[in-house]
Amino acid sequence: MTMMNTSTNTSRVVGLDAHPDSFTATILSGLTPASAVVEKMFNKVPLGQLVQWAKKNTSASDLIVLEASGNSFHIVRSLESIGRKSKVLESCHMGKLKEAHANNDKISAIRIGKAYLAGTAKIVWVPDQVTQERRDTFHAYSKSVRRSTQLINRLKSFLSDHGVRLSNQGHPLNQENIIWQARQWSPRERLVIQGLFMELRHAKEQQAHWNHLMAQEVLNDSLLLSLTRLTGVREIIAYSIGAIVGDINRFASPKKLVAYIGLNPAFDNSGEGEWKGGIKGHGRRDLRSYLIEAAQSILRSKHDLAKWGKKLMARKGSMKLAVAAIARKLAVAIWYLMKGSWSGVEEIDTAMKLKIGKMISKMGKEGLTSIGKTRKAFREEIEQNLRKGREYFLNRIKSSPPKNVLTATS
Repeated sequence: MTMMNTSTNTSRVVGLDAHPDSFTATILSGLTPASAVVEKMFNKVPLGQLVQWAKKNTSASDLIVLEASGNSFHIVRSLESIGRKSKVLESCHMGKLKEAHANNDKISAIRIGKAYLAGTAKIVWVPDQVTQERRDTFHAYSKSVRRSTQLINRLKSFLSDHGVRLSNQGHPLNQENIIWQARQWSPRERLVIQGLFMELRHAKEQQAHWNHLMAQEVLNDSLLLSLTRLTGVREIIAYSIGAIVGDINRFASPKKLVAYIGLNPAFDNSGEGEWKGGIKGHGRRDLRSYLIEAAQSILRSKHDLAKWGKKLMARKGSMKLAVAAIARKLAVAIWYLMKGSWSGVEEIDTAMKLKIGKMISKMGKEGLTSIGKTRKAFREEIEQNLRKGREYFLNRIKSSPPKNVLTATS
């Protein structure tokens, strides 16, 4: 998100309070909230008439602003298709401006327009169509993972209540025979267990389905594939970067990307007090959690950065701090790589070949059949794309990207 800047090319600001079925719009003229005058008000217009309404009542020099909601991106794209400028404002900020004692759609439309004129509202980036589709896939995968975890916990809780404890070394689906033999289950108890297993299998099938699609797209996209050159990054993390980060050019520097992910420590230095916190409570928690996992993988490897991380951990006495520091360096590497700081790869090492094999396996036979390629032919194509693609050396000392090759590990 970025702070808004009022444009001198904007003749009027149109505050739009949009709902799933209707919208209310206020056309404001003026450069500041105090001087803004309501020219026209349109209340509860059917959303299906938005494009027709915009053509009739607005011009290309007007700026339409709306609060972030479920359909705000769709509205922006619809308006852009007819040459209308529009911006989405952060809903958290807009919610703080809402008056508790009086509120309706007309008041909200005026408030949205004046919030933009005030210059304090944050503007939400509207993803392009490809990034939006990737986000939809990524969210579906994340929901299937959460659903699978919930069902595993429900199953373990039910079994624990009946005196049966499962081993943490294996998945419950692989211990089904052990569960049935653990004790004499009553008919009703068996029905409950069978229902939980039924839901769990469905959740795992959904998770595998989305995983197949994500792996296939990563292996066929040169930019996402190049991200897997980084240690600790495979198809899930590479895809999540493509889905959440999107256009890397919206981040002017590596620090901007680090802050967006939320890997910069929080602090409060006001008056006589000073407080320094961790990396929780701000940024993109979903992507941050994946980069933390990648950093943990790096720390377990023999990579030079792992040695640096272990020294930091010994000096600071905190493993979490070392992992967060490695994750920050990984985010910096991602920025440089996606910006095009790369050099040719002459040879694919053994670790990278192993990683490619694992990603192809995630696609499954059906995935290979859908693209009409054998496993061997597809592997050769991927390796050729990597040689032409990007890579970046994750270096703990140099601030600019050198030309060395980063050893990849799964």
